[in-house]
Amino acid sequence: MTQPLWGIDLGGTKIEGAIVPSLDNPQPILRTRIDTEGHKGYEHIIHQIDKLVQTMKQQSGLQPARLGLGTPGVLDPILQTMKNCNSTALNGQPLKKDLEEKLGIPCVLANDANCFALAETHWGVVKEKAPGAQVVFGIIMGTGVGGGLVVNGHVWNGKHGIGGEWGHNFLDESGGPCYCGKTGCVETVLSGPGLQRYYKSITGSMLSLKDILAHALQGNDQAAIKTIDRLNHFFGKAVSVITNMLDPDVIVVGGGVGNIDSIYTAGVESLHKFIFNNRVDVPILKPSLGDSAGVFGAAALVA
Repeated sequence: MTQPLWGIDLGGTKIEGAIVPSLDNPQPILRTRIDTEGHKGYEHIIHQIDKLVQTMKQQSGLQPARLGLGTPGVLDPILQTMKNCNSTALNGQPLKKDLEEKLGIPCVLANDANCFALAETHWGVVKEKAPGAQVVFGIIMGTGVGGGLVVNGHVWNGKHGIGGEWGHNFLDESGGPCYCGKTGCVETVLSGPGLQRYYKSITGSMLSLKDILAHALQGNDQAAIKTIDRLNHFFGKAVSVITNMLDPDVIVVGGGVGNIDSIYTAGVESLHKFIFNNRVDVPILKPSLGDSAGVFGAAALVA
């Protein structure tokens, strides 16, 4: 009998765990979550992950052979320490080593965008609409912007562990400074906070992205219309870099900004202008797994 797949999605506020039977059957045996309590420090995060795994063992009556872990950053393949984590307590820490010592089982780590792309490949919209896809690029556009790359059903981490880190490519100076130390990253332009900052720069008012979109759709707020038009323009420009470099079979767009319908019409029209081709054939799709993608993708890491 195939060993069930165990996955943990390590978020800034919640740690979620799931056990799924196999790649062929993603119907969860168990799914549960606890608070991360990251403000208490790195050792406490390790403790919370262990606490969740022990709870999963008790509730399921099962024992994990391996554990997949989706993280808010990446494990440096050379140094074997975490980097680029917005949960800053993890940066510089040997998370894989410490977890393996604590849990007594092998652990496989990947960042949350890679887990998103992996889940949508095996169980989500890619399987539904592009089942033969060999190269899948997953985008998360929300509070931040990230990207994940799946090749032949497996995460492609790359030499530095940063494969797919689209959010920190340069896009436009107008995005302003990024927390990573550079200026004009994709994240500064296309993230929810980036769009809100742009709207405020025109109007002096800080609105939620939901309200900006509503005003744009009503057609009576020129600054809101300009903000969404700018999103669509730069979405196409940023995605053209992915398309020209990787030429993926499919692109899946998640996160709150990914719910804005116009990026799939006006955004794709913008891509037409920037791609090094006379047409756009790559499907750009909304995900189908919702907030399940992270933990399911973590479980798929150990398949």
